[in-house]
Amino acid sequence: MRAISRFIFFKLMKWNISGEFPALKKYVIIVIPHTSWHDFYIGVLVRSISGFKMNFVAKKELFKPPFGWYFKAVGGAELDRTSGQNKVESIARIFKERDEFRLAIAPEGTRKKVEKLKTGFYYIAKEANVPIVMTALDFGKKQVKISNPFYPTEDKEADFTIIKNFYKGVKGKVPENSFE
Repeated sequence: MRAISRFIFFKLMKWNISGEFPALKKYVIIVIPHTSWHDFYIGVLVRSISGFKMNFVAKKELFKPPFGWYFKAVGGAELDRTSGQNKVESIARIFKERDEFRLAIAPEGTRKKVEKLKTGFYYIAKEANVPIVMTALDFGKKQVKISNPFYPTEDKEADFTIIKNFYKGVKGKVPENSFE
């Protein structure tokens, strides 16, 4: 499957990858910009090419029959989204319970234009004591750009300046909805 993904991504689509996912067992992957459904198959191809298992969280109801087995098989983890649950703590607990967990999140929270990122990913990384790996889907350059691991500090404002700078000039599939 990896060879097929490489052929589709590099040869047919003529995309490239700058950087690589670290060989760490735990981190939060933030994927920006998220402007189109096309982001999904780009992500699936990159995941296959990387050879690393990547995860996501979804409401626990999705993990019931008949499709629950599928969501678990592709890296899903159940999240109790009933009111009163602290989602940051719940996801950080998943990191602590598993030997390997690479959580992929789109911090824009929508495919529409946003001026501010949601901050949950940041607090999850801090609570779980794991780095953030910034990943850009640049449709303008046909490139997936991957950062080195970034460990959040106690200076949220400075950290978000670093994060925003990583995505400067990156164009999503729908350019007018690209972040910043």
